[in-house]
Amino acid sequence: MAGPEDTAPRGEPAAPAAALTAALEAIGTAAYVVDEEGRVIAVNARAEQLLVRPAERLLGRDAHDLLHRDAHGHPLPRSQCRMRQAFHDRRTAQADEDYFERGDRMLLPVSWVITPYDAGDREAGTLVLLHARQGPETARRPDMDTAAGPMPELQRLALLAETTARLTSTLDVEETLRRLTELVVPRLADWVVVDLITERDEVWRTAVVHAEGDGLVRHEDLQGPMPPVPARSPMPLSRALRGVASALAGPRTYQRAPDSGIAVEQRRLFEATGIRSAVIAPIRSTRAVLGALTLGRAKDPVDFTTADLPLIEDIARRAGLALDNARLYQRQRKVAETMQNHLLPQLPQVPGLEMTARYLPAPDASQVGGDWYDAFSLSDGATALAVGDVVGHDLEAAAGMAQLRNMLRAYAWAHKEPPSRIVDRLDEAIMHITDVSMATMIFARIEERDDGHWELSWTNAGHPPPLLISHDGLARFLTDGHGILLGTGVRTPRTDASAVLPPGSTLLLYTDGLIEAPGHTLDDGLHSLSRHAASLAHRPLASLTDQVLRRVRHDRNDDDVALLAVRAPTGT
Repeated sequence: MAGPEDTAPRGEPAAPAAALTAALEAIGTAAYVVDEEGRVIAVNARAEQLLVRPAERLLGRDAHDLLHRDAHGHPLPRSQCRMRQAFHDRRTAQADEDYFERGDRMLLPVSWVITPYDAGDREAGTLVLLHARQGPETARRPDMDTAAGPMPELQRLALLAETTARLTSTLDVEETLRRLTELVVPRLADWVVVDLITERDEVWRTAVVHAEGDGLVRHEDLQGPMPPVPARSPMPLSRALRGVASALAGPRTYQRAPDSGIAVEQRRLFEATGIRSAVIAPIRSTRAVLGALTLGRAKDPVDFTTADLPLIEDIARRAGLALDNARLYQRQRKVAETMQNHLLPQLPQVPGLEMTARYLPAPDASQVGGDWYDAFSLSDGATALAVGDVVGHDLEAAAGMAQLRNMLRAYAWAHKEPPSRIVDRLDEAIMHITDVSMATMIFARIEERDDGHWELSWTNAGHPPPLLISHDGLARFLTDGHGILLGTGVRTPRTDASAVLPPGSTLLLYTDGLIEAPGHTLDDGLHSLSRHAASLAHRPLASLTDQVLRRVRHDRNDDDVALLAVRAPTGT
């Protein structure tokens, strides 16, 4: 059947109809009914007694994951479940030899019959009839089976495949640890402890997590900095943190006189958690030892044995590779973030004008990209405004962006020319002396006229149009002055456009990451920007800018965003 293993129901099931419950009580054997998703919707008293589980611990649960086990007490893979196959085929089936786990964790040999069943209210259900083979007294602990031991090979391979898939699909250290915890607890242990070695060779107890009921509980009081790793200690955790070997451990291991501060912390861990059997394995990458993984059993009566070590070592090895990749990625993000912060300019102080800018990196890139903004004073007293987008989302794009921005500043300062001519000069140069393949941009001049109004003149090289919002909330895109993007090698005349900014109006220059969204057209994004910006016209400029980013940028947009906002004075 379907659903997460022994987890709480996804929604509270409706109370079973009285008629359905009465019908089950009339059956002379243990019985329950599941819905189309395999969740228990009704159960009789005989089933409660046989399974040592009250109705409230059964209703709404996935029956397969909650109950079904193999002969060793391990969760039964769905692909091996004959009951599940018949359930999905909507046919009657039976089995004379199977195993269910009771509420007291005893393994109960059962035989069963299932058949499609009308659950009422036109709901298709399945009826399950259970019999204890040779009586309920035949229930046993999983460890009473002499064949019990290491996980069966098929399940072991399935767990390792799941571990690889889940841990390698994220590049976030915290998320990697969370997924590792969910993989091993409570499937393999009651407790999981992760000790990591930081880049400064300090040990940090990063996670201490306990399976409690249907959830996982983090014990932050047991987490935190650890003493240094002793160079020659024979104790299991110390050896694992040196990458020497995996080992079994228990409370007695650390009851002797401690040989290091780590041994003291381990004694505290065993006393606080009640762990009675543990296995400790190194977490290694291909380059270094990253830490140690400890799995502990407190309530589980089955001790770890040396036969469990290969599986735990394999899991720890996969965790090491995933953590190493995540750390390398986060280091790259930090470098890129530092580079980006140095590349973003300080806005000039222009009497009469308000200016603010925002940059949001692409969420799945290396925290840096080719989107940029700029504002700087010109030699004739005007102020230059620019926003652009160099193709790419990596350090190469950021380097190209820096080249483009610096060249634009040099041309704009040295030549007292209209924006279109400055951009022409830039376009002629970038193909020969930069690494930029293609780029879009808007370059503008803004200056105060003799009558006190502010005038904007601009040219547009293949970029989304600026948006002008009046103080009263009227919004319009400045679509004039549009020309071809940079880097094409095509020489076509560029044009200039100009507009007078109404008192108190706000000008927005932005990159396409603000208005793009999967499954939506650019016109949709432009409309959304115009509508939201108009509604925010009365806000302070910083608030308007932040709210535009929050409201307009789509959650699933994977592009970076640059946004430059300028507000004209309200006048007297």
